Amino acid sequence: MEIKLKSLRSVVIQQNKDFILFRWFVNRRRKKLMAAPFPSEWEDIIRRNVGHYCMLNDVERSQLRALIQVFISEKDWVGAGELILTDEIRVTISAHACLLLLGLPHNYYHNVQTIIVYPSTVFPPPRRLGFFEVALAPVEFSKPIIGQAFQQGPVVIIWDEALRSGRNPESGHNIIYHEFAHKLDMLDGAADGMPPLKDRVEYRDWIKTCSREYLRLQRDTENGKETFLNAYGATNEAEFFAVATEQFFDQPRQMIKNAPDLYRVLKEYYRQDPISRVRQNNCTI
Repeated sequence: MEIKLKSLRSVVIQQNKDFILFRWFVNRRRKKLMAAPFPSEWEDIIRRNVGHYCMLNDVERSQLRALIQVFISEKDWVGAGELILTDEIRVTISAHACLLLLGLPHNYYHNVQTIIVYPSTVFPPPRRLGFFEVALAPVEFSKPIIGQAFQQGPVVIIWDEALRSGRNPESGHNIIYHEFAHKLDMLDGAADGMPPLKDRVEYRDWIKTCSREYLRLQRDTENGKETFLNAYGATNEAEFFAVATEQFFDQPRQMIKNAPDLYRVLKEYYRQDPISRVRQNNCTI
């Protein structure tokens, strides 16, 4: 027994050494990426396609550029539907995804390895009936997909939708924010509309505030009442968080006006204050 315990301890020690060495190489590589000059072409792409970029201060822009350099390098990019991937596609998606990380402790979305990009809306094939299944009602048509985030899988982005929403933040809809908010939500292993938070106080505040606003959105949607949040957020708690994230960054004035407490908890979570950026830059969003 003593020999087995010693052997086990030696294995654990070696694994720890291997992990430390791996982290050292990763951090060294990331520092090199961040130290490299940021391509001027990439800067032009961000200014053209990321409406929020103009509102960042110099420090935030520098931080975002560094995040982008690491993010682009570490993720696997796949063009689907005959889409040819370009720097514009990679940089635009990366900039929006990394903007969410500006104030967060993070590991560059370690739960995202692959990003699949389609040129336009995808209609998945209808589900086939199982061998022993009998259709008791007409088979529903597949719903169009403009983005998806899988718990243990890739993020799917539709490029034309991503480009349109990135250039028009006043719409309050951004599919990149939406899908990567899902991946932040999933960091604790569950897509439940509550990402990992700092402490019990923040958890209690989150549950109280978000539950109240989620139920309000559900109630207003069911009653056909116009809502300040996209009605899709009433689908479930995970979609509520993703939809709220979109508006937090793209329509902070409306959120402050209609749900100030929701804005506050998102501000505390993301550690960013979009409304102050809007006011300082005299923006209309």
